[in-house]
Formats: sequence, structure tokens, C-alpha cells
Amino acid sequence: MLTDSHCHLDFPDFDDDLSQVIARAHAAGVNRMVTICTKRAGLAKVHSIAERLPEVWFAYGIHPMSVASEPMIEVSELVEAAQHPRMVGIGETGLDYHYTAESAEAQQTSLRRHIEACRQTGLPLIIHSRAADDDMAAILREEHASGPFTCVMHCFSSGPELAATALELGFYLSMSGIVTFPKSTELREIFATAPLDRILVETDSPYLAPVPHRGKRNEPAHTAHTAARGAEVFGISAEDFAAHTEANFERLFTRTVAGA
Repeated sequence: MLTDSHCHLDFPDFDDDLSQVIARAHAAGVNRMVTICTKRAGLAKVHSIAERLPEVWFAYGIHPMSVASEPMIEVSELVEAAQHPRMVGIGETGLDYHYTAESAEAQQTSLRRHIEACRQTGLPLIIHSRAADDDMAAILREEHASGPFTCVMHCFSSGPELAATALELGFYLSMSGIVTFPKSTELREIFATAPLDRILVETDSPYLAPVPHRGKRNEPAHTAHTAARGAEVFGISAEDFAAHTEANFERLFTRTVAGA
């Protein structure tokens, strides 16, 4: 059994064949998914998917690359959204200086508001971080010192320093298809030094399809390929790796267990 801890089933890429996508996920041993809503306009669609499909849960936040084009999120807005019983996390939020460095200050404000919503709701934070390791580490340290919260570094592909900070704070690192890419040796080494009880797996579909599907549309079934590579990284069987990541997921996303 596996969980795709981060996908985007509300994206138009899945409009024509979502039922087949879910069926293929089940056939691959992926029996639970968290679909991530990254804009206000997508919330109704994500509600519909999660309410209709018992294997799908959802998270909600404003993606850092969208912060400049949307009204600044209010903590109360996130807390209210979290009243939905199928919402299991807050985000994805974070910092992206690769594409949207010009909105860095607004991204930081948005990130801090998401963190406060996590404190108030008890739901975990879902972090997107790209080309912003130093600022991300500093904010996470500062905010965690002000009041603890739980967190997963989604699609982790940053450097060893940010990984060390996240793990020191008790956070989780999520493996995506990037870990299967031939040139991702350094990333695999970072994961190999992390505690096995802090690892999740995801697709970030429709993006970042793992080998052997690289370059094609990604989907939750492909979590199995990333998990197989993860088992190799840790030197354990695929079954043991799956069992560990399932336990990790349920420890972090507690509402999926309480609401099962």
C-alpha cells in the first residue's frame, strides 16, 4: 500500500480520465491520494473530488508563485477552509525565487500566515521551496521557535543544509520522481542520510513523472516507481519502504486516520 501525498487532480490534465487515473492508482497499490489546491478558484473543484472519491483527501493554500496575482491570504480564511472534514493539510505555500523572486516579500508574508493557520488548526504545513534555501531555513526556524507546527517539505530537491534544518525541526521530506532521475545522485544521498521515519512519497502529478515515464504526464500510479527507487536508496525491500512511508504519512496527516 502506498499514498501519493501530493498531486493535483483538479488540474485540467485529468478532466477527461480521472476515473481511469484512480483505477490505475489502485492497480499500482496506491490507495490514497492528497490533491493540493493552490488557488482560491480551485477550491470548489477540489471539494467535489474529495467528497466524491473516498481515497482522495485535499489540502489548500496559495502557491508562492500565485501570491502576487491573488489577494493576500488571511489566516482566518485558511482556518475556515480547514473546517471541511476532507481537508488534511495547509498549503502548498512557501518560497519560489527561481521564477518569482520579485514577490519575495509577499511570499514570506503569505508563508507566515499559512504557518499561523497550521498552529490554529493543528494541520500540517506543506512547503514548496525553490532557490530560496537560506530564507526558507531562517523563517522555519524563527516560526517554529515562536510556536511549534508540523510540516512536510514537498517534492524536496533543495540542498543538504535545508534538509538538515527541516529534519532538526521534526519535519518530513517528501520524495518525488526527481529522485529517479539519473543525475539526481546528490539528492539521493541527502535522502539516504535522513531518518526513514521522516520520509513520504508523492508524484506532484501531472508534473515530474519518474523514470520510466519521464517527460510524460505524471499520475498517482507512478508513486510506485518513486517508492521502488526510495527502497533502493535506503537498502530495504519495497514492502518495508511502503510500510514505513504509510506510517509516516498517517503520523503527519492525522485527519486521514481520524476520518477513515
